[in-house]
Amino acid sequence: MAAPAHAASPASGAKRPQTAAQKTVAHMQPGWNLGNTLDSVGADETAWGNPRVTRTLFKKVAQQGFKSVRIPFTVGQYEGAAPDYTIAPATLDRVEQVVDWALDENLYVLLDVHHDSWQWVNTMPTNHDAVVAQFTATWEQLAQRFKHTSKKLLLESINEPQFAGAADQDAQLAALDELNTTFVDTVRSSGAKNATRVLVLPSLNTDNAQAKLDSLASTITKLDDPNIAATFHYYGYWPFSVNIAGGYRFDETAQNDLTGAFARVKSTLVDQGIPVILGEYGLLGFDANTGTIEQGEKLKFFELLGYTARTSGITTMLWDNGQHLNRTTYKWSDPELFAEIRSSWTTRSGTASTDQVFVRPGAVTAQDVTLNLNGLKFRGLAKGNKTLVKGTDYTVSGSTLTLSAALLKKLSGSGELGTAATLTATFSRGLPWKISVINATTPVLSSATGTTDAFAIPTQFNGDRLATMEATYADGSFAGPQSWTSYKQFDSDFVPAGDTIVLKPAFFAQVEEARPVTLTFHFWSGQLLTYTVQRTGTSVTGTVS
Repeated sequence: MAAPAHAASPASGAKRPQTAAQKTVAHMQPGWNLGNTLDSVGADETAWGNPRVTRTLFKKVAQQGFKSVRIPFTVGQYEGAAPDYTIAPATLDRVEQVVDWALDENLYVLLDVHHDSWQWVNTMPTNHDAVVAQFTATWEQLAQRFKHTSKKLLLESINEPQFAGAADQDAQLAALDELNTTFVDTVRSSGAKNATRVLVLPSLNTDNAQAKLDSLASTITKLDDPNIAATFHYYGYWPFSVNIAGGYRFDETAQNDLTGAFARVKSTLVDQGIPVILGEYGLLGFDANTGTIEQGEKLKFFELLGYTARTSGITTMLWDNGQHLNRTTYKWSDPELFAEIRSSWTTRSGTASTDQVFVRPGAVTAQDVTLNLNGLKFRGLAKGNKTLVKGTDYTVSGSTLTLSAALLKKLSGSGELGTAATLTATFSRGLPWKISVINATTPVLSSATGTTDAFAIPTQFNGDRLATMEATYADGSFAGPQSWTSYKQFDSDFVPAGDTIVLKPAFFAQVEEARPVTLTFHFWSGQLLTYTVQRTGTSVTGTVS
């Protein structure tokens, strides 16, 4: 598309000077989300399990290297009746206090109207006038409250906009165009610092589909306002993001989904002079458990995302609903994951095809690991502080790292099941890549009885680790939820727990009665085990196949 009308066309080969909005968004990199707090639906900001916000939290966030915070706010639940839709003064005071605390810690702040998107804004196609009236009143009040606040505060019209009852996508795009335009007009008309404050507009569903990006670009061009930024969200290729449909690896399909998304955003928005904020990113499986996606696979996802966003000129804001940074201890739940995210802000890191090498008893053989050099050079391999010997302990040919049989035999030691050693591959830049050497034998499943609400398969994992589960009927048709795939969703339908594999009530809710289901468990070592379950009423029996 053509550059926005306000953007001067540079001379051939000349670099367009940065606008104030572009500089602001660039200075916000990297950012963090105060998720599940002021956006919580319920009595107050603690309704979804997080503690009340303190200024100390923002101090700790800044100390971790973040330059900005996004503060989601679900406002409708605190509003009075039409026609004024007055926001409860105490709530507005609290939001202002939280915003000011973040600003006082020298952080940029992005304040958005959040779950209102699906609570009432989404009814706009069938309740147009009332929704527009409430939306306008909401932003009139927020604009008035923050009109004199530092311009390090940015305002975002609506989170993940969606519309129910619209005739088609074009109608949804038109509705969003109207809302975004109303938002800009409303905030600008309040004057003071809002006259030139950076305002942030989302794509439909904050999605990266080309038609949705084109529509957003058209809205921004039409507004002809130099202080507008765009936003989208990215949670990865969906099967990988939740571990379903066999998507438990960050494979080529998942990688292409990521690079394609950022390429579309870059060409449609960034390259046209429109600054872009990735307002949320992460993996959807994290909402259940950060272990839903295997450690090495998720590290590769975040490494590539950070690099791709950085080289695309897109500011990133990590979604954190309390699952990452503990709001009381200020410790990261997964320090290794955050280290990868933080490193990706400035440099690439080398990775590999796996972070797990399984050694079985008996004749130990050499094993290959494919290095993902990412433009770097492999520097060496170590175990703790001991540097391993190239040519003896390992060899490297191109991107293939071969761990010698002698090394693996030595590391496996007595053969005690589980992780025997952790190797560290280092590269010319970035973080090292850890490889766990794991002693394992074939897992053993046992027969069991239970109910649809409580059924667990006794499991001797014997050092191995569960990757995914398939469920089929005898005729080959798919059993359980997500009937379009044999592979079920990790943690939602099944999950390893201690010495068991638990099958969840959600799985049995969609299993036909008195019809045997064959389960195939895929382990990270490559082992496959089958098991049969049958539901009779609420009773379940399980037998080893």
